[in-house]
Amino acid sequence: MSEYASDVRLPFGDRLGQVSPVLVAHGTRSARGLDVIAEIAEAVSRRVGTTRTAFVDVLGPTPSEVIADTDRPALLVPAFLASGYHVRKDLPEHVLASGRTDAIVTRALGPDPAIAAVARLRLIEAGWEPGDAVVLAAAGSSDESACGQVHLAARQLESLIGGRVEVGFITTARPSVPEAIEAAGRGGRRVVVASYLLAPGLFHERLSTYGADVVAAPLGADPRIVDLIVTRMRAAISPYRREAAVRLLRR
Repeated sequence: MSEYASDVRLPFGDRLGQVSPVLVAHGTRSARGLDVIAEIAEAVSRRVGTTRTAFVDVLGPTPSEVIADTDRPALLVPAFLASGYHVRKDLPEHVLASGRTDAIVTRALGPDPAIAAVARLRLIEAGWEPGDAVVLAAAGSSDESACGQVHLAARQLESLIGGRVEVGFITTARPSVPEAIEAAGRGGRRVVVASYLLAPGLFHERLSTYGADVVAAPLGADPRIVDLIVTRMRAAISPYRREAAVRLLRR
């Protein structure tokens, strides 16, 4: 299912009533991963009205298909934790392919202090204790800016747990997660991996094969993630920021 209907009534004049929200995720063959994206979309729908989902890879519907099918301007939220290739290139191309000129794209979800707070909670749930070595494991990107955003996310997590957080990438970028785990464990401490991933899938499954002592769960459908998505939506349609968002999209 790609549409999560809601009978929520927004206040009169609420700009979210003038757009069609779309949550854009990467896509996965993991049934649990798809369930998490659905849970997030359903929770967003209860806040802002009917919200659809689209995927840039693996399965459909694609963003261009969903945008073309909306009767109001599509408001797309990239459910990505950094602004890499899919956000900077794939999504604008999907908007152009849709033939619509009224679509709006919000900022990506991460990095953000709210995400760091959820990552800290997942560490605690996994059994992390102060003094453990921590590696923040992210998908990886050939985009240096996106990789830099992951390092910022690590600094945000450090501020919450009071210790150094190393960064490791699952694909493409360096250091790799195994390299980061090896470096973090040289002092003899337990190594705990914080998953900088939104939902379960192949990437999260790989994390358990890299030799860490503990691997935390993905961020999941946490209420703070839902709050962040709604915040991104409202910022993008603000009368003071909408035109800037559209200009960025058309570059």
